[in-house]
Amino acid sequence: MTSNFDISAVRAAFPALALTDAGVLRRYFDAPAGTQVAGRVIDAMRDAMLNACANDGGAFRTSVAASAIVDAAHDGAAALFNCDPDEIVFGLNTTSLFFEFATLISHDWQAGDEIVLTRMDHDANVSPWLQAAADKGVTVRWLEWDRETFEFRYDSLDTLIGSRTRLVAVGQASNFLGTINDVTRVCAAARAVGAISVVDAVQSTPHIAIDVRAIGCDILCASAYKFFGPHAAIMFLSQAMQARLRPWKVRPSVETMPTRFAPGTPSFEAQAGTLAAIEHFAWIGSHCGGAPATAPLRQRLTAGFEAIIAYETDLMRQFLTGLTNMPGITLHGIGNANRLASRVPTFTFLIAGHEAPAVAAALADRNIFAWAGYFYAWEPATVLGLRDGPGALRIGLSHYNDAAEVDALLAALRDITR
Repeated sequence: MTSNFDISAVRAAFPALALTDAGVLRRYFDAPAGTQVAGRVIDAMRDAMLNACANDGGAFRTSVAASAIVDAAHDGAAALFNCDPDEIVFGLNTTSLFFEFATLISHDWQAGDEIVLTRMDHDANVSPWLQAAADKGVTVRWLEWDRETFEFRYDSLDTLIGSRTRLVAVGQASNFLGTINDVTRVCAAARAVGAISVVDAVQSTPHIAIDVRAIGCDILCASAYKFFGPHAAIMFLSQAMQARLRPWKVRPSVETMPTRFAPGTPSFEAQAGTLAAIEHFAWIGSHCGGAPATAPLRQRLTAGFEAIIAYETDLMRQFLTGLTNMPGITLHGIGNANRLASRVPTFTFLIAGHEAPAVAAALADRNIFAWAGYFYAWEPATVLGLRDGPGALRIGLSHYNDAAEVDALLAALRDITR
């Protein structure tokens, strides 16, 4: 294991990891659907609800405190994505934000226009654009993925994206296959023809550093409850994209950010909790990644993700080694130990002779938490023929898991399927 990653301190940062049921510890392998919450997040949200319980923009003490939360949360989200604070929009979750912005983005689409979606994405980055396209009579084209490499067929981009393309939507990491996609390449192809590029970063944000400047996208979104925070979402909305959109809003709402694209009063406590989740990554950067505690937030964040990547790579290798030694396993995703840099630690697989829901239930009986199904990944599940059946088992590793937990999981799988 990575020697400088202080897993004891990291685990201590998550109160839920100490919970037991009849003396049995809970083991969380359900991170792709929602991670456990860092203790600093709980503290920040409680503090916000106690000391800043007011609307922002006023002169009195609690309102001033609420305004400070808004400013700090936007600064923190901007550091996480490497953008400007006035390019951040908070919302309920990624799905809600994409549906909201699909209406704004598609207002001038016309029959004969085209959009490009992918067969790998979570439906949150498919259905909003599909429904907008159907309303406007727009043609939908699809970026496929290779069943052997579990990567997009990037050589098809030149034929898929052209002068009629209005939007290209792509996920940075698959919640089903685990693949990390070359979204920079996809967004460059969209930009070359003047198309809007939308990136779903829900599954990538907990595991790798996000840099919207390097990606070159117009929109990128992630949900905080997938990266150790509350049920909220943060969206990067480029200044160029803002200039193209006319938000639907109440008349007294000002035309400046961060209010311009906010349909109403936000959850200040969720913004405080999201900032605390971002600060958790920065703490890892200082505690495990060697970044000075006084370094700029972005520097501490990138150091934190470097430490997380190294640690999670070790966990992935350990899990894959144990999984491949079991009979009857069909892994839907990259299983080559030399290609772990091309995936996040999300593993979806079948076990011959065992339906996934039964395995998930047997794991739950052992206080091991994992999901079975197709996880709103309608397109990849359809490609694999898994959508209409019991689906597959999904194991999600996180930097709060340790080697002993992975060993316990593997032992349980061997026992269940023996």
